[in-house]
Amino acid sequence: MATTVAAALGCRVHSGWAAVVVLAGSPHSPQVMERRRIEIADPRIPGSKQPFHAAEPLQFAKAAAFLERCETSTRKLAREAVQDIVKRLHSRHHEAVGCGILLGSGRALPELKSILASHALIHTAEGEFFRQAMLHAGEDAGLPVTGIKERELYDRGAQQLRLSADELQRRATELGKPMGPPWTQDQKCATVVAWLALVNHRSDR
Repeated sequence: MATTVAAALGCRVHSGWAAVVVLAGSPHSPQVMERRRIEIADPRIPGSKQPFHAAEPLQFAKAAAFLERCETSTRKLAREAVQDIVKRLHSRHHEAVGCGILLGSGRALPELKSILASHALIHTAEGEFFRQAMLHAGEDAGLPVTGIKERELYDRGAQQLRLSADELQRRATELGKPMGPPWTQDQKCATVVAWLALVNHRSDR
């Protein structure tokens, strides 16, 4: 029987989509198994890529109903995408053991009426909307979720991995070379947060 190798997903989320990198193997020398862009806004729902912007001009009851519809479809798309990655890993004798997700500032949002009355809050709420979808997708797949604020990623990563922040950034770049382009900030950040999810799995054992 083939040996099962541990793997972790890392996600950097945008409005309507997420960059996902799968890292596998030892936390000391992981390898990138997969790089993927997943769509988490339903193209059949106009405005679903920026749902709070689309809801802003609507009468409040219609805005709330529209956002609820978008939330249902987005969470379904995110859940199906994560489950597909987990299934693909299993077929290659890899076990998904964690999911790392980059978070926003963590600022608490007010009630929906206040959000829709503020353009700045609309932007914040949209980021949180799609990040929450990915968090729930990881949990629904039975994966321990590691959430890290993006502004803290390299400092926390350097501390946990016992590397300097500069060395960690260099390693994140090097890990992507076998994959070829695109290997942008999206993939590098997703790689680091996946790496930390892999480390957290080993430290919990």
